[in-house]
Amino acid sequence: MTPTAPRPRAFGRTLCAMITPFTATGALDLDAARAHAAHLVAEGCDGLVLSGTTGESPTTSDPEKAELLRAVRAEVGAGVPLLSGVGSADTAHAVRLAREAEEAGADGLLVVAPYYSRPPQEAVEAYFLRVAEATGVPLMLYDIPGRTGVRIEPETLLRLADHPRIVAVKDCAYDLLGSTKVLARTSLAYYSGCEELNLPLYAVGGAGYVSTVANVAPRHLRAPLDAFDAGRTAEAARLNGRTVRLVELMMAAGLPGTVTVKALLDAGPVREPLQPAGRDAVDGLRAAYEELLAG
Repeated sequence: MTPTAPRPRAFGRTLCAMITPFTATGALDLDAARAHAAHLVAEGCDGLVLSGTTGESPTTSDPEKAELLRAVRAEVGAGVPLLSGVGSADTAHAVRLAREAEEAGADGLLVVAPYYSRPPQEAVEAYFLRVAEATGVPLMLYDIPGRTGVRIEPETLLRLADHPRIVAVKDCAYDLLGSTKVLARTSLAYYSGCEELNLPLYAVGGAGYVSTVANVAPRHLRAPLDAFDAGRTAEAARLNGRTVRLVELMMAAGLPGTVTVKALLDAGPVREPLQPAGRDAVDGLRAAYEELLAG
């Protein structure tokens, strides 16, 4: 079987939704952030997404977001794509965050749909266009209706794809048909935001993934895509299957991914209202992680 054809990859292929480390007293731990970012790049992450959900963006201040971005940029250099989460329930705030991220050195902006107020699609479209017009930085739109309460409908994405700075989607909509429809009709780079769909979305033309689990197992998340690109589809499926237990415990067992990553990495506390994982959960996570490493 021949390797797959090139596909749009605005920010690389294997991106990590990076945690934000804190000190024992809850302050931003820039030394730990720099070390973790360097480790992720060395372990095969093409790019990093900072200040997303996994990065605890709801509880980090705007100055902390910019400070984190500057520190990681200084550590990994100019060759590693860095995206910064700038979405908000308030369009004016999202625009300010976008401009601050551009000034701090972001290569791209992760812009979540406006949450909580559940605006209609015309307002969702206007929100993204306002952010896209605010800077010269390309956007990755974040479609995660389970958290925001609002979908970026496929027809809306088809229209937004005409904007030159709207180049990618982080897809957590669990609608493979809708995603395939947009992939077939646009040049948007589609990144899976749900680890269980990394390989399926990639198989229908996705660009790669933005993964929380990549904080702890970057090479294991990357391996199925490497095999698929080499035309070894059965091996890709086998390698993907090896990650299932850890993915389930980290992302689908009732605890936020930020909590499970920090439990495995001993990466400092989470900020309230999040709470640390309990002992039983930590033991289960460690057992699944060690099983993956041993396999």
